[in-house]
Amino acid sequence: MRSKDFRKVYDNGAKFSGPLFTAFCLRGTEGSGARVGFTLPRALGKAVVRNRIKRRVREAVRRRFGVLGAPWEIVINPRRRAETAPFPDLEREVEKLFSRCGT
Repeated sequence: MRSKDFRKVYDNGAKFSGPLFTAFCLRGTEGSGARVGFTLPRALGKAVVRNRIKRRVREAVRRRFGVLGAPWEIVINPRRRAETAPFPDLEREVEKLFSRCGT
């Protein structure tokens, strides 16, 4: 996703907060498919830490992407806890987010 797409999702989307990340969901146009983007501020740590967090969350999203049916635009802002949280917990949070967006 491009940065102007992020702004649209932030401004018009619904916000969901959890212990591992905050996410913004916006229904996309029909036929566009689902898109997921990530934003990680420098406050989370150096690039190595931010990239590790992003890889973990991206893998959890990849594994649960089939649950997300309709065309959605989602921006995920991970929290620092996403780095050390057990991976099944991370997957459960992503699945919960996708089910909340779908409703």
